[in-house]
Amino acid sequence: MGGNWSWDFTLQILPRLIEATGYTLLAALIGYLIAMVLGLVLALAQRTPWRVLTLIAREFVEFIRSTPLILQIFFVFYVAPQFGVRLSPWTAGMIAIGLHYAAYLSEVYRGGLESVEKGQWEAATSLNLGTAHCYRRIILPQALPNCIPGMGNYLVGILKDTPMLSVIGVAELMHTANAIGTETYRFLEPFTLVGLIFLCISLPLAELVRRAETRLRRKLGLVK
Repeated sequence: MGGNWSWDFTLQILPRLIEATGYTLLAALIGYLIAMVLGLVLALAQRTPWRVLTLIAREFVEFIRSTPLILQIFFVFYVAPQFGVRLSPWTAGMIAIGLHYAAYLSEVYRGGLESVEKGQWEAATSLNLGTAHCYRRIILPQALPNCIPGMGNYLVGILKDTPMLSVIGVAELMHTANAIGTETYRFLEPFTLVGLIFLCISLPLAELVRRAETRLRRKLGLVK
């Protein structure tokens, strides 16, 4: 129960934390994939000529961005069952994270789309190209490179927000570390290791995003 670091205890708990790291990465990955797809849908919905759809998408984004993630997690897991929607902690957690970050990514996408010159739209219109074809072939390829930095930042952010899933019993890193501390009355080692694990994942991930951005811009001829 002392405050001194125990290497024997560290080696003993490390396998549990490594296993929890896998679950954390899985939750972050699936949540981010949901956010990427839904975020693009929300961004495109705000650019349609149908005002009702635009208004619904815009208000949804503002509502999600104006409320805390932990409240959204509680709502999906505890409130949704009152309406007949019962989800496991894992499913509820990934949906909540996906919805939360979809709102932020929609703004990233929107900024990227608005950075494309209006002349591109005019040229596509003059060629009688359909809206879907125009987005897929002309607009999105030019918009996405400008979205990469923001998307990368939110990828790191979603990884660091996965500990919030512990409030509904998802066995990610923080939940596992807290369980170890409760069982052994030693919190120094598990929480320190969790911090180091997040650091070891986040730093290379941020560098990978920067490299991906540079490579994509070079491939598209935007930089030499």
